[in-house]
Amino acid sequence: MSEHPIVELTSASSWAMVEDKFTPFGKETLAKLIKFQEEEVLPAIKVAQAQLPDDPVLRWKTVIPIIEELKVKARKLGLWNLFLSKAHYPEFGVPLTNLEYAVMAEVLGRAGHLGSEVLNCSAPDTGNMEVLARYGSPEQQKKWLVPLLNGEIRSSFAMTERFVSSSDATNIRTSIRQEGNEIVINGHKWWISGAGDPRTKIHLVMGKSDPDNASQYNQQSVVIVPADTPGVKIVRQMQVMGYDDAPEGHSEIIYENVRVPLSNLVLGWGRGFEIVQGRLGPGRIHHCMRSIGAAQVALDTMIQRITDPSRKTFGKFLHEHGTVLAEVAQSRADIEGARLLVLSAALQASIDKYKAKGALKEIGIAKFVVPSMALQVIDRAMQSFGAQGLSQDTELAFMWANLRTLRLADVSKSVHIQQVAQRELKRAPALVKKTAEVKKREAALLEKHGLKPRA
Repeated sequence: MSEHPIVELTSASSWAMVEDKFTPFGKETLAKLIKFQEEEVLPAIKVAQAQLPDDPVLRWKTVIPIIEELKVKARKLGLWNLFLSKAHYPEFGVPLTNLEYAVMAEVLGRAGHLGSEVLNCSAPDTGNMEVLARYGSPEQQKKWLVPLLNGEIRSSFAMTERFVSSSDATNIRTSIRQEGNEIVINGHKWWISGAGDPRTKIHLVMGKSDPDNASQYNQQSVVIVPADTPGVKIVRQMQVMGYDDAPEGHSEIIYENVRVPLSNLVLGWGRGFEIVQGRLGPGRIHHCMRSIGAAQVALDTMIQRITDPSRKTFGKFLHEHGTVLAEVAQSRADIEGARLLVLSAALQASIDKYKAKGALKEIGIAKFVVPSMALQVIDRAMQSFGAQGLSQDTELAFMWANLRTLRLADVSKSVHIQQVAQRELKRAPALVKKTAEVKKREAALLEKHGLKPRA
């Protein structure tokens, strides 16, 4: 196996599994990304945090200077919009497969949100750019997609609603109706990522346009709403376990008699679910790989802590305690298993060919396995730090809060478990048939040899 810097960050076995699937461009880009992150991005994390004001008003109006500086450097290096595959979006994408970007997403996950944002690869913009690239009209692409691709503006995706069980998106109540040559939107949304950012210029809003449609999956539509449209009211910024994620945030928003041109309808009436499903596929793989990157950082942090010669408990260094060593080994095993699971899903040809439709089961498994794994790994690292692990003196508590959020984002863990189980149950008729055929041959063999089964 040829040497590559990814081996130092993850493992030789994982790289061996995917190395021959990487193009020369993919390998070059990955090496360039790792170097950029280690030399530019990771050292800038504390600077970015310090440049965000503590003032509760100003922090929502601030564009962090060092992030903008890093964006310029990333773009010059060609590390820009890496999530958008040219195979799916010839006009806008880069020549990377989902597998190649999945490996890169793990690298990005080591730098938290900053790692993705400086490459113009952060949510919710990535999903919105895919929506506009795949489903947007030429007018919509020119007006909104191009500025997003250039990093000139940001966006949000408004689907989750207050007072509604939004894990089942058929429950959404926001009204989207046509009135003349305009679309009128009324609804109450919350946990809308990105809406608090001062650079956010558009919301992609999902609501019910045809509540009486016989199909519950054809009742919804998606509409582009400029952020400054009259009637768009940000009620408050939500906190995740005390963290506000400024300046992007998670907003509670009321859309009150919001009017936009009919041309702002995406794809067509009743196509909302189609758009949402197309938006989520590969992105779920990328979320999982970034989570694995975060888990790897937590393990690295733990190893440094327990090997610190100044740390002793009960007369032993931390790394001399058997329980601590067991937790290190378990974390290593958990990360390796999760990574192989996600890479296996990304590796399937169907993902690149059919935009993830061929790997729905594998992606579903990853979505409930990976966030839980990462939370456990981070929790073990927090334990090794004692009370300090709960404080702002390490990144672990913030990482844990973000990963706990992912267990609810993009559909909750319980929904993915149910979907995977339902797909498994569909195998029952074929299994019964195959078992009956084996039993038939078994009976024939017993008769041939003049034997009776012992049980």
